[in-house]
Amino acid sequence: MSDAHKRLLEQQLLNIAYTLRGKMNADEFRDYILGFIFYKYLLEKMYLYANQILKEGVGG
Repeated sequence: MSDAHKRLLEQQLLNIAYTLRGKMNADEFRDYILGFIFYKYLLEKMYLYANQILKEGVGG
């Protein structure tokens, strides 16, 4: 990906973030988004753990 494409992508992502944020200030938005990122991390870990347990249960 060229530098021009990277800059364009970065600008588009920032515009999307500004639209989603609306009238909320940046600090409030950061806290809100960090909560979602942490929740997604926990979901992925639980998914991997559950699949591992199911594989062991079926094969064992």
